[in-house]
Amino acid sequence: MTKHDAGKKDVGLIQSEAKIYARLVKGKFQNLRNISLWILLGLFYLLPWLQMDGHQALLFDLPARRFYIFTLTLFPQDFVYLALLLIIAGLSLFFFTALAGRLWCGFACPQTVWTLMFMKVERMIEGDRNKRQKLDKSPWNANKIIRKSSKQFVWILIGMITGFTFVGFFTPIRELWGMITTFSLGPWETFWMIFYGFATYGNAGFMREQVCKYMCPYARFQSAMFDKDTLIISYDDERGEPRGARRRSDDPAEKGLGSCIDCTLCVQVCPTGIDIRHGLQYECIACAACIDVCDQVMDRMGYERGLIKYTTEHAQTHKETHVMRPRMIIYAVLLTALVAAWAYGLATRTPMRAELIRDRNALYRELSDGRIENVYTLSIVNMDRHDHDLNMVLTDLEGGEIDMDKELSVAAESTEQFILRIRAPRSVGKGGRTIHLKITAKDKQDLEVLADARFFLPTSGL
Repeated sequence: MTKHDAGKKDVGLIQSEAKIYARLVKGKFQNLRNISLWILLGLFYLLPWLQMDGHQALLFDLPARRFYIFTLTLFPQDFVYLALLLIIAGLSLFFFTALAGRLWCGFACPQTVWTLMFMKVERMIEGDRNKRQKLDKSPWNANKIIRKSSKQFVWILIGMITGFTFVGFFTPIRELWGMITTFSLGPWETFWMIFYGFATYGNAGFMREQVCKYMCPYARFQSAMFDKDTLIISYDDERGEPRGARRRSDDPAEKGLGSCIDCTLCVQVCPTGIDIRHGLQYECIACAACIDVCDQVMDRMGYERGLIKYTTEHAQTHKETHVMRPRMIIYAVLLTALVAAWAYGLATRTPMRAELIRDRNALYRELSDGRIENVYTLSIVNMDRHDHDLNMVLTDLEGGEIDMDKELSVAAESTEQFILRIRAPRSVGKGGRTIHLKITAKDKQDLEVLADARFFLPTSGL
C-alpha cells in the first residue's frame, strides 16, 4: 500500500444507516393518508370475495385464459383493452407527478400503504417513538420478548393473509380457501402465497424506506417529470432562517431569529429520515407528515402556518403558480383521448368472435349434381356469460347453401368449432369470390358478428 492509498477508505454501494423511529403525527394530510390506507386495503382484501353473475367479480383466470372484471369477461382476443389500461395508468402517473410531485408515493403506493399498516401495528404493540427506542436499547426480558414476539406474529399473519389474497385474484378465492382447509394446495398456489407473503413481511416490516431509496426506480427518474410549477413539499428558508430555540413569549425579530425553532420534529416524523430543511431530496415520498407537525408547532408558538408546505418553485420565487401549462394540457388531452377510446371500445365491444377458415387439403370439390363445394371450419368464441343459439345467413353467393355437422349453438364463455360445407351452382361464376356469413343470436338480435372467406370455383368452363 502506498502512502497515497493509506488515506483512502472503502465505501460500500449501500450505506449502512441507523434504524428510523418515525414519530406519530396527526393532521389533515395524515387523515387523508389514513383514509387512503383503509380504502385501498379494503379494496384489496375484500374485492376477491365479491361475487357477480355466478363468478368472482375480479378474477384473472390464467389457466382458462379469462379475465373477469365485474360484469365484463375479457379473453386473450381482448388483450388490447388491458394493454390500453396499462398505458392509461402509466400516463396518469406522469400527469399526477407533473402536477403534484410524488403524490402516488405518499398516498397510494403499495409499499407505502403496507408499511403504514405495519407501522401502526408496531406502534400499537411497542408504543410511540421514544418507547420503541427505549425498548430496543433495553436488555432482553419478559416484556421485551412478549412485545417483540407479538409484533412479529401479527406481521407474519398480515403477510400470510396478503399472500393468500393476492393468489385469490388468480385462483378463485373460495376454492383457494377450500384447498387450504383440506390441505390440497397445489405447488403454484403454495409458492406464490409464500413468496408474496414473505415479500410483504420483509418490505413493509424491515426494509421500509430502503425500498424507496435503493430499490424503487421511480425515485430516481421522478425529477425528469418535475418542472418549476410542480407541487413539492418545501421549507421556507427566508421565513425560517436563522433557526434557533426560544420561549413562546420571545419575539424572534428581537433575537434575530426566523420562525423555525429547530425542534427537529419534522425529521422525527419523516418515515425516510430526511431533513426537509435541507431542500427537496429524492428520498422524500411526499407523505406531508412534516407539514402537519410543523403547522402544529407554529400554532403552539403563535406563528403563521406554512413554514413547511406544498408549494412550487415558481411560487417561491415569483409568488405565482401556473397550473395550466403546456405539459399539463398535453397530458390531459392524451389521457382524455385514451380513456374515451378505451370506454368506447368496451361499450361497442361485441362479446362474440367468428372466424371462417378454408380446408387447405382441397381447393374445391365438384359434386355429382354439378355443384361446387368448399369445406370450412367455423370457429366461434362466445365471450358472453350466457349460452346462445345462433342463426347463420350466407351472403354474396347466389344459390349457395350450407351443410353443417351439428347445431349452431355456443355455450357461455366457450369456443366451439363447426365443419361447414358450402355448396353453390357452377353457374355463379369462375375463379374465386369473397363470401360472408352473418351470425346472429336468436335470443339477442343485436348480438351479431360477420365472418368472411374465399369461395373457389373452376377457372374455366360451365
